Amino acid sequence: MENFKKVRTEDADTEAESPGPFADLAPGAVEMKVKEGSKIRNLLGFAAARMEQPATRTIVFSGCGRAVTKTVTCVEILKRRLAGLHQVTRLRYRSLREVWESRPPPPGCPGPSLSVHKNVPAVSILLSKDALDPGQPGYQPPEPRPEAQTWTQALAPAPPSAPGLKRGPGSPAAEERASKRLQGRGRPDAEGEGAWDGAG
Repeated sequence: MENFKKVRTEDADTEAESPGPFADLAPGAVEMKVKEGSKIRNLLGFAAARMEQPATRTIVFSGCGRAVTKTVTCVEILKRRLAGLHQVTRLRYRSLREVWESRPPPPGCPGPSLSVHKNVPAVSILLSKDALDPGQPGYQPPEPRPEAQTWTQALAPAPPSAPGLKRGPGSPAAEERASKRLQGRGRPDAEGEGAWDGAG
């Protein structure tokens, strides 16, 4: 394949042959197609703005191949921004067709092309403000919204550890151990010479 370059990638399945995993979506549902090169900031900016509108009740994130991880990331971030969203996840395979063309051939020779069919994993995640059937496969209930106190506690410094546990440098226990080591080095030797001055 080093003599070919990929020109485009297209769906091998038509919408009639492979309808989406959520065929009964409401007309006002927002569909987000996540690509490998999509920027999460742009996707979430648009999605959050639409979901904050009272008329928008449902949004679907879809991605395949290398975009699956980015799709899940967008969903998890949006769920933390907007509490109370019900989730349904669908996994499947999509058939893609890659079209490759040969690199510039010698003059007078036609440039061949080829098509490669691939089955790649795909994920579609539906988020809804309205309650969904909890018995359907892939359903996740809304996550409890963290309280402000929880976030404050997470940002606050950790309390001192219990006695007997190891503590980090700079703690009273660590300073006490260092002081004892220095006192041990500073004892006079057998000939009665002075204390250690830190040079050796």
